[in-house]
Amino acid sequence: MPHVFSLPDRPAAAIAGTDATFPVGRIFCIGRNYEAHSREMGKDPRRESPFFFTKWADALAGHGHIIPYPPGSTNYHYEAELVIAIGKEGANVREADALHLVFGYAVGLDMTRRDLQLDAREKGRPWDIGKNFAFSAPMAAIRTVADGGHVSKAAIRLRVNGEIKQDADIADLIWDCAETIAYVSRFERLRPGDLIFTGTPAGVGPAVTGDVIDVTIEGLPALQVTIGNKEAAFA
Repeated sequence: MPHVFSLPDRPAAAIAGTDATFPVGRIFCIGRNYEAHSREMGKDPRRESPFFFTKWADALAGHGHIIPYPPGSTNYHYEAELVIAIGKEGANVREADALHLVFGYAVGLDMTRRDLQLDAREKGRPWDIGKNFAFSAPMAAIRTVADGGHVSKAAIRLRVNGEIKQDADIADLIWDCAETIAYVSRFERLRPGDLIFTGTPAGVGPAVTGDVIDVTIEGLPALQVTIGNKEAAFA
């Protein structure tokens, strides 16, 4: 049966070392998964179970992109993250089996309209307006497990205009990759094409038009984006 109009192609992420791409389905984002970041957001990580929120696949942006300053915000924040790319289906997965679902890993950014997120949080409303918007999920090329294995310990750093703002290690995750995958799979059947952003370390802060943001995780392709004009968001 024909559609009444054509849909755009599914967003896709680059894969290092190949012209093939990774078609993106859903994006799950783990909240407050580093102790120091949890504390800088005013929470106690010892008292909180893991939780996640989601972004549209359309929020994806690639390495080298100019991403517009988002409308409706005056406090736009960067958050460097390790991204897990899911390559196999699984539901209610055991932690011991969780890494078998992983296709690869990538460097990502959870860009956030912090003022809108905090306003929603204070009012007990969903975070979508602060987290889920166009260009809010930049991601570098995926390095496959076959090419480099799993990531459990690696330096993660974010620089703004060359100045280090975030500096931690993936080993500092409160919930590691296997635990995170198993947890999300209790609530949603994971499918090939899903992405899991694993959380950000301390040091998040504001970005402004013209800023160049570089994010690195040892052993993975680097990510760089430039913050563009707000007017470009609706161009």
